[in-house]
Amino acid sequence: MNSLKISVRKRDLEIALQAIAPHSKPKVNLEQYTTPADVAADLLFRACYTYGDIRGKTVVDLGTGTGRLAIGAAVLGADQVVGIDLDAESVHAARYNSKRMRLKVDWVVGDIEVVRGLFNTVIMNPPFGTKREHADVKFLSVALKMCKVMYSIHKSTTRSFISRWLKDADAEFEVIMTIKMLIPHQFDFHYKRSHLVLVDALRIIPS
Repeated sequence: MNSLKISVRKRDLEIALQAIAPHSKPKVNLEQYTTPADVAADLLFRACYTYGDIRGKTVVDLGTGTGRLAIGAAVLGADQVVGIDLDAESVHAARYNSKRMRLKVDWVVGDIEVVRGLFNTVIMNPPFGTKREHADVKFLSVALKMCKVMYSIHKSTTRSFISRWLKDADAEFEVIMTIKMLIPHQFDFHYKRSHLVLVDALRIIPS
């Protein structure tokens, strides 16, 4: 485990990420839930300063949405950041956000499988699989082939399944935090103004 001198405070990182606008018209079939600023900041801060996997590294955010994780990695001093999403509207918003913050991030519209090359670190908040069962497994499969280490967010209720899947893939992993994620009311089937979902943030090392 590495440890770096803290140059960006977590609170400042969270404030910066809060300024990133969420998707204006999220698509239910893509499970487009914006990663809350506090969750993104907590995960990125640990990845950067506890494990040394962000600053000076090449980082890719799979399913970037409006870019909170990718932009956060850029704020923390990643050497190169790529954000990719299938939804062009999301990438347009992400590009606007990074330009407004004067941060360099390479944005790609497309399926995550179009990414080529190896990266030091993958960061992602994949679909939970609520609408498409095990949609998160595709993200894990792709990520395992392109990085030295991965940080991924999953519903805690899927922990047993994800653990078995990663063991079958010969990947080492640990739950580095379990946290309540706020899901706002944004789709017609949401009957509550908002609700909390317990999620695990995993640090995964491919075989």
